[in-house]
Amino acid sequence: MKKSGNKWKAFLFTSVTLVLLLASLVFYCNLRINKYARKYTYYDLDKIPYNKAGLLLGTGKYLKPRVVNLYFAYRIKAAAELYKSGKIKLIIVSGNKYNNEPRNMRMDLIKNGVPAKAIYSDEEGFRTYDSIKRCREIYGFNSFTLISQQWHNERAIFIARKLGLHAVGYNAEDVKGTMAFETDLRELFSRVKVFLDLYL
Repeated sequence: MKKSGNKWKAFLFTSVTLVLLLASLVFYCNLRINKYARKYTYYDLDKIPYNKAGLLLGTGKYLKPRVVNLYFAYRIKAAAELYKSGKIKLIIVSGNKYNNEPRNMRMDLIKNGVPAKAIYSDEEGFRTYDSIKRCREIYGFNSFTLISQQWHNERAIFIARKLGLHAVGYNAEDVKGTMAFETDLRELFSRVKVFLDLYL
């Protein structure tokens, strides 16, 4: 009985230790990215610096049939605002071709007044990391403006600048409610993955 009790205590101690280590890792990665990248994000069009290229980070247009994803809608609105203000000259729409992300972004940008000739489609932006690397390697831009929600821009800016690129972010309106909570939770672990991508 005593032996069984000791095993349980050892298991409990190990489990608690692992949970604390994981929580510490998540907290560190999140804090590091926030501290480093937030100063490069903007809500104010008048303050954001000019870049020739805007990189619009993809997400699915629909949550389910006929229900538009607000993250998508707000990013489209922000990208169109940025273009019309003269702060960028072209937009690279980068996303997952299998979910039609680039095509949907392109179509909605055109509906919002961005000319088709100013939109370039990157259909292999399967991850934020891929979108950023391809912006340099395929499209030749070392300096660009990221377009997404602030939390996403912060992560993307951290990646870009650690890869030696000069990126700033224009923040789209964020989403509130249950969906936002789920997204925020996923983002915490996405930020841990950034460090694995960059340093391992």
